[in-house]
Amino acid sequence: MADQPTLYSATLKNLRIAPRKVRLVADLIRGKKVGLALGILDSTHKRSSPIVKNLLKSAIANAEQKNEDLDVDELMVRRVWVNSGTIQKRWRPRAMGRATPIRKRTSHITLAVG
Repeated sequence: MADQPTLYSATLKNLRIAPRKVRLVADLIRGKKVGLALGILDSTHKRSSPIVKNLLKSAIANAEQKNEDLDVDELMVRRVWVNSGTIQKRWRPRAMGRATPIRKRTSHITLAVG
């Protein structure tokens, strides 16, 4: 059986950006080396890219803290998943006394390097 690499993760919950928008950025860095992923996140013009970059740095710091012998340049982004969080429900008044719902979506992001 193949030896499984150790994964070091970081999690962010209740981010006030829709998961669909965060997944666009997460898909860019999945499977890339850490240095390349940081460069991609620097040059991406999306609102969630600095947040994902901060989360990636946190996962790298977690890996360094758990294992001092680890070579950071050899780390890869093994897993990134973005789940839907709680949805804040609001109402917008419309014509003729009606109301339409507004759904303010949140995201849970988990990023694992190894």
